[in-house]
Amino acid sequence: MKRRHLFHLLAGASTAAALAACGKRKPSAAALKPGARVLALGDSLTAGYGAPPDAAWPVKLGELTGWQIDNAGVNGDTSAGALERLPSLLQAGSYDAILIGIGGNDMLRGVPPAATRENLAALVTQARAHTPRVALLATPAPDAMRAVVGSLSDAPFYGEVAKSGQALLVANVYSSVLSDASLRSDRIHANAAGYAEVAQQLAKQFKAAGWR
Repeated sequence: MKRRHLFHLLAGASTAAALAACGKRKPSAAALKPGARVLALGDSLTAGYGAPPDAAWPVKLGELTGWQIDNAGVNGDTSAGALERLPSLLQAGSYDAILIGIGGNDMLRGVPPAATRENLAALVTQARAHTPRVALLATPAPDAMRAVVGSLSDAPFYGEVAKSGQALLVANVYSSVLSDASLRSDRIHANAAGYAEVAQQLAKQFKAAGWR
């Protein structure tokens, strides 16, 4: 009897664990439908520097998903600059999701990582007050040697900010594209093929996250 009771307890625990695991895989909200309004806030990588305007990844991502994506990428912008711009952008429109990709110029200009982290956290907080769907696109730490050998990696503070701010971390997209010389227009920017690859990878990650 004791063995039978123990068996039922273990079986019940296994079933409960399996159901819990399945529950975790379900998206917390309905997927964004075609026509959803999305804000892409960023720097030259968002603006599409190094390629024609219609080749920027927000344009290509819109084509893949059907989302209406406003490209708020500004060449040379920093996390501080994006933080200044965001309030007026949010006042001007109502967005179903906000994609934040900023910080590369901070690193290139030697801005202390703590300051960039603080600005990113403030951006995520403001964005999440507007919509629960906020994604943080990690930018690789500048490293000439790693770029040459094709092994760029994301700056670590993006993961920290995404976790603490409950944003979706989009990792290894910019890093993988900019590690491939055939996808770059220069050392720190993609070309048209590179931005198309960014859009493809973003679409895959958003699908995996239940956004589409």
